[in-house]
Amino acid sequence: MPQTILAGLQTLLGPDRFVTDPETVARRCLDTWPLRLVQKVVGAEPEPPLCVVRPATTAEVARTLTYLYGEGVPVIPYGGGSGVVGGIQPTRDSVVLDLGALDQMISLNEADLTVTAQAGVFLNHLEAWLNERGYICGHYPQSIDVAQLGGLVATRSAGQFSTRYGNIEDLLVGLEAVLPDGQILRIHDLPRRAVGPDLRHLLMGSEGAFGIITEVTLKVFPRPVERWMHAYAIADMRSGLRAIQAFMREGWRPAVVRLHDAVEAERSYGSVVGAGECILLLLSEGPAGLVQAESTALHGAITAQGGRPLGAAPVEAWLHHRNDVHLFEQLITMGIIVDTIEVAAGWSSIANIYEQVTEAVRKTVPELLVISGHSSHSYPQGTNLYFIWAAQPSRDPAEVERVYNAVWQPVMESTLALGGTISHHHGVGRVRLPWVERELGSGYRLLSGIKQMLDPRGLMNPGTLVQRP
Repeated sequence: MPQTILAGLQTLLGPDRFVTDPETVARRCLDTWPLRLVQKVVGAEPEPPLCVVRPATTAEVARTLTYLYGEGVPVIPYGGGSGVVGGIQPTRDSVVLDLGALDQMISLNEADLTVTAQAGVFLNHLEAWLNERGYICGHYPQSIDVAQLGGLVATRSAGQFSTRYGNIEDLLVGLEAVLPDGQILRIHDLPRRAVGPDLRHLLMGSEGAFGIITEVTLKVFPRPVERWMHAYAIADMRSGLRAIQAFMREGWRPAVVRLHDAVEAERSYGSVVGAGECILLLLSEGPAGLVQAESTALHGAITAQGGRPLGAAPVEAWLHHRNDVHLFEQLITMGIIVDTIEVAAGWSSIANIYEQVTEAVRKTVPELLVISGHSSHSYPQGTNLYFIWAAQPSRDPAEVERVYNAVWQPVMESTLALGGTISHHHGVGRVRLPWVERELGSGYRLLSGIKQMLDPRGLMNPGTLVQRP
């Protein structure tokens, strides 16, 4: 059977789209899920797939899925490999479909302010391409250098400038995708329509379980002409959250709104904050008149809440180092788990979630080295929390998993108990799967029904997003 599948794929796609060499296959066995990375460091080896295929057009993806679905072969979509929640986990009977060859810019529509590109285009390449033409994409996740467009849509990504420009669901105008049986779905590029439910959302956040995104059309923005940056020392997280709530209620939307707790403030900005203080970073950009009005209003709102002005230097430092993860990578190679867990909730409960989660993890996980938190994506109705933690398990794959789950458990449980969502922008993968049904409630039946309708054989990225039957 495996040799038959390999021969069929070679005939279908040709040798240049078909990969079996062990080194390339091994690189497609893992994304950046910290659990599996640390387990690999301490001796666990991921299970390799049957092979890796690299189609370069939507038609090639369609032919590949038609063939594999007919043969009953599981398909694991692979984008940039930047996922952190276990969205990639091949098995020996599966085929990894690598989207890296779908790497073409297609068009820039300056009249409609949209750009269309294939799903394998890296976001940093798109941003540079747009900058040369006087535009920005407005979407800047920390993974910008290693994330591809299709994966950003499939996981409902959020960027660091989201408070002004929106998240991926606000930026996505249209898309092309291939359903599990090989049918091609095209959702045309329009600013809005009222013809039934919004079908873009079938693929947005689907994590490869409903099909494979092959092309996306996103909004673009003219390059901003003015920028204002300022940081403020804040007494504590509750005070900082109240300050953000105050200006968001008034309708101000600075591009960057980041409130770091005292642990993170001391670690990165210890020279300008006092003991126990938090730090709030703000950045406003856009037309000159807007930035002037917004910066004046923000400064007044924060100082009225007791914020102490620190100037622009902390924000400039954050901009310079914001995507530097070398310390995380270094600690993981030492067998230390370093992970992030992002949740979100309304203003009425977000501070309680922060306090309950950090206290619970510190009390219940003796292997914990540190846990901290910050808010970085805000709305008039609430905000997110980003918990960053490190723990030192013994050098055994089973112990790594036990300690990893021991941290995740209270974060998920406390968030659900206090009315929050278990994921703001990293998606479900495998790590959040046990809590999805509880969060969605009666909606989980609908989600499972969509999976059953689109993928009745359960072959598209099985074990992700919804529980296997």
